[in-house]
Amino acid sequence: MSTAALRRNQHAQPFRHEALFYAGEAGFLGVTLPFIRDGVARGEPILVVVSSRKIELLRAALADDTDGVLFADMGEVGANPARIIPAWRDFVEEHAEPGRRLRGIGEPVYAERSPAELIECQRHEELLNLAFQDADDFWLVCPYDTDSLGPDILRDATLSHPFGGASGNGNENPEYRGLDAAVAPLADPLPEPGNEVHELAFTGEGLGVVRGFVAEHAASAGLGQTRAGELVMAVNEAATNSVRHGGGRGLLRVWREDSSIICEVRDAGSIDAPLAGRVRPRGAQAGGHGLWLVNQLCDLAQIRAAEDGGVVRLYMHAR
Repeated sequence: MSTAALRRNQHAQPFRHEALFYAGEAGFLGVTLPFIRDGVARGEPILVVVSSRKIELLRAALADDTDGVLFADMGEVGANPARIIPAWRDFVEEHAEPGRRLRGIGEPVYAERSPAELIECQRHEELLNLAFQDADDFWLVCPYDTDSLGPDILRDATLSHPFGGASGNGNENPEYRGLDAAVAPLADPLPEPGNEVHELAFTGEGLGVVRGFVAEHAASAGLGQTRAGELVMAVNEAATNSVRHGGGRGLLRVWREDSSIICEVRDAGSIDAPLAGRVRPRGAQAGGHGLWLVNQLCDLAQIRAAEDGGVVRLYMHAR
């Protein structure tokens, strides 16, 4: 059943996206266990996507009281935050039944994330409100650790959740920015590289050169053969999009940042779909495949709509 199909039940409850603030592991259990136990008692399927450590804590505390509870490691599901919405969509579509509420616990924001990952996690939280605006009978709570996260991150959490927020009472959040905020980050500029940048201008006839250029830099960055091949494929997809939809040409920039190689494709095209790369293409659907594939291949992708065109910045970590 599609998320839109959930609205067929006139008695359904609208999608509820709620922020939960807690302090430390004991606080985490304090805000999540009642939510899970209440769902189990009501026969409502629950998907919990948090760290492996927190899954262990929850399993130990719940003991055998886990009927209908599914667990997934956020470190695997959401290593690239753009992959989280598809995971929630799969859960909703598989378990949705008229008159039955679904529950989720998702913690994509944690202190070990890189600055770029945290930016994309916040985008993800904004986009959840857009992606599931028609998904009635779905209640998703997002825990935030006040002991380890900075005030700016906690403030962003308040602004991106229609329920919960700073009040901590689970009611409607007056500080929520609304759906328009889900679109706005597409225009947020990305920081300029701090290290040496290698550039290559390309057209449709030069995609082979693009692939060779990326392969050479991936090898020098220490990527293994498989991951280097995945990065080449991802950049090729982004560059092909530039040729097809961005004026027939583009600019590739490559640089190193800590243990990562970063490839950025700029062109004169327009990116106006906030969920681009986060919605799984269906069947013979035209369009959407390139950015979807990019997010499946890379450790992180940042997609922006600049004043002079589109930007796709791809990260691959050396492991």
